Amino acid sequence: MSDSTPLSPLQLTLLFVAGLCGGFIDAIAGGGGLITLPALLAAGLPPQVALGTNKLQSACGTSIALWRYAKAGFTGTPGLWLAVMMASIASMGGAYAVSVLDQEMLRQVIPWMLAAVAIYTACNRRFGIHPHKPRVPLAVLALVLGTALGFYDGFFGPGTGSFWTLALVVLAGLELRHATGYTKAANLASNLGSLAVFLTLGSVHALAAGAMIGGQMLGARLGAGLAIRKGARLIRPVFLTVVFAMTLKLLWDTWCS
Repeated sequence: MSDSTPLSPLQLTLLFVAGLCGGFIDAIAGGGGLITLPALLAAGLPPQVALGTNKLQSACGTSIALWRYAKAGFTGTPGLWLAVMMASIASMGGAYAVSVLDQEMLRQVIPWMLAAVAIYTACNRRFGIHPHKPRVPLAVLALVLGTALGFYDGFFGPGTGSFWTLALVVLAGLELRHATGYTKAANLASNLGSLAVFLTLGSVHALAAGAMIGGQMLGARLGAGLAIRKGARLIRPVFLTVVFAMTLKLLWDTWCS
């Protein structure tokens, strides 16, 4: 079951382009939702339908990116299966909670958390360039972050990938490409978990999703390939740019709208 809001050929074309750009950015550093979700809202979709449609198209792009990272050997981190399982289950709870819990506190707090991520990354010039000894066992991180960030991704979402990547580099000691590959697997799990709920509620626009999926898959393939070749030299500046942009957008939405 899906939403039936009519869309023109021009709107569908623009959604394809938004999916392409979002998939490219998302595969490198996350944050593609900065492009895709506003595009869906601009096309006239109701907010809950825009969220559900965004989960579907994002899951397809993330699948392609994850396949590229896995093929290159960047998803063999111990405990990843636990993070995937917890993120999937927790995201279902988060998606259900959207209809009954107040998101206003998150809207006010999350931009400042993202700002802290951006400042830490900007000040640490060797962020994710070389692996180091983990400060927290990977199994603990998988359990705690899989649950917390999985629920958050289903409930609200902005910055989920950034929080995963920061924790995996700082606490687990992963190099940026391994951290990004791990993040893609966890993000895909939480996308699919929350998507199952949105599909049950009929909150997905099939035509809009189809247009964006084509762009997402192409953009994700290109972005992941570039990130794998260039490594931290590319991922770090794109990561910083996305986190700063997301922070500014959320601050604007919270305080200026």
